[in-house]
Amino acid sequence: MPYLILIGAALGLILGAAIGYFLVRRQLERQHLSQTSELQARLAKDQKDTTARIQAQLAEAKQKAEQMVASAQQKNETIKKQKIAEARARYDKMKADYDLHRKEKGADLRTKEKELEITRKELQTEQRRLQQEQRDAQRQLEAIETDRSELETLRDSLNQQLSVVAKKKAQLDAANEERIKKLERIAGLSEREAKDQLLDAVRAKVETDAMAIVRDRIEQAKSQASREAKKIVIQTIQRMGAEHTIENTVSVFNLDSDDLKGQIIGREGRNIRALESATGAEIVVDDTPEAIVISSFDPIRREVCRLSLKRLVADGRIHPARIEEVVAKTRKQLDDEIREIGERTVIDLNIHGLSADLTRMVGRMRFRSSYGQNLLMHSRETAHLCATMAAELGLSKKEIKLAKRAGLLHDIGKVAEEETELSHALLGMELCKKSGEHPHVVNAVGAHHDEVEMDNIISPIVQACDAISGARPGARREILESYLKRINELEEIALSHDGVLKAYAMQAGRELRVIVSSERVSDERADDLSFQISDKIQNEMQYPGQIKVTVIREKRAVAYAR
Repeated sequence: MPYLILIGAALGLILGAAIGYFLVRRQLERQHLSQTSELQARLAKDQKDTTARIQAQLAEAKQKAEQMVASAQQKNETIKKQKIAEARARYDKMKADYDLHRKEKGADLRTKEKELEITRKELQTEQRRLQQEQRDAQRQLEAIETDRSELETLRDSLNQQLSVVAKKKAQLDAANEERIKKLERIAGLSEREAKDQLLDAVRAKVETDAMAIVRDRIEQAKSQASREAKKIVIQTIQRMGAEHTIENTVSVFNLDSDDLKGQIIGREGRNIRALESATGAEIVVDDTPEAIVISSFDPIRREVCRLSLKRLVADGRIHPARIEEVVAKTRKQLDDEIREIGERTVIDLNIHGLSADLTRMVGRMRFRSSYGQNLLMHSRETAHLCATMAAELGLSKKEIKLAKRAGLLHDIGKVAEEETELSHALLGMELCKKSGEHPHVVNAVGAHHDEVEMDNIISPIVQACDAISGARPGARREILESYLKRINELEEIALSHDGVLKAYAMQAGRELRVIVSSERVSDERADDLSFQISDKIQNEMQYPGQIKVTVIREKRAVAYAR
């Protein structure tokens, strides 16, 4: 029963909604019809109003057109009358001008007759003037003849006076020669010798003055031309700080006790021979307590040997088979470490697109040193310096990135695995070219030791930054023999100059102090001597950085009171 009530209620609602919908629709249609009829009536009314307005405008336009035509006709009549009046006035003027011209023509004939009469009188006056000038010219010719005769008389008199002067000159020359001979006898010098001494004195003075001028000009040119370059280099150096790393060709492996030396050597030396054969390094076992020396020019082999020994000692099992296994694992682990070092270095320097071979070589730099300076640290430092100097010079971002790239790769030839007769610069250039590096980077790598010609701005930047990184104090360890040779050569150059008593090379050869004789070297000569010594050092020696030459001249006056 409830369901039937619900169904009935629903049907009632639906029926009511349908009836309401039809009623609303009928009402809307009626409203729409009424609105449509009102709109049609409004449109008809608007059409009538528009038609009336257009007809009124047409009538007004027609009236204006008729007025304009009438005005134009009236203006045309006015212009016509005006033109006729102007033409009549022009005719009257032309007629008056013609009459006046006829009258003036008759007056012109009378004027011309008067002008001819005046011209005739002027010609007569000119003729009389010419005759007077001719008479004056004749008188002037007569005066010239008189002057010429007087000049001839004066010339004869001058010739006589010249002959007298010549005789007196001869007498004076003879007296002068006699005086010169007397002076030569008194001075003990001939005229030629006196001239030579005077010329020598003048020449020495001129040479001293010229040397001073040259020195001043050179100093001025250096101060002006290199001021900005020094500023850039100094700013670049000051902005760059790097670690000081010193490495040798040997590694020391520390032991807990000397008993391990016997295990490492093995029975009849089998273990140590196997280790040396597997690693390629030389192992020196001597009387050094609790230490073994590993020697090899190849730093990677030395590192493989050191790490292998560390594993073998920690494991305790040391025999040939185990040695070969451990060395193979260590070499593989070191190769992975080298690749990781190269990738980390490239990422740290924000260098993109470097080939895998070059990245691996960058990692190998970590285990290579040059003059005691770690190659990877040197290359990183050079890369930062190149980027800094390129930025200081105002180069573009692309050139700054190329400069940093070239600075990192400039010594890549030192870690090449292949044996070749090429220098490391040329070998590095070939490696970069094979890896598809930019031509500017290739040229910078090959030209940083002047072995190929530089063809872009990045090459001199790399060369300068390489020198900055290698020449700074503490960066490299110099061989003792070459150091002593350079010091002796510095002192010999100073002692080869006249007047030098002693020479001392100081501050590892970066300063040269020269002591000169105060009797033989003057203050001006001391200035010239310092310039000459520095110029000779610059032309004949090769050295890092710069050398300061100081000339010391001292005069002592000693007296004793008794």
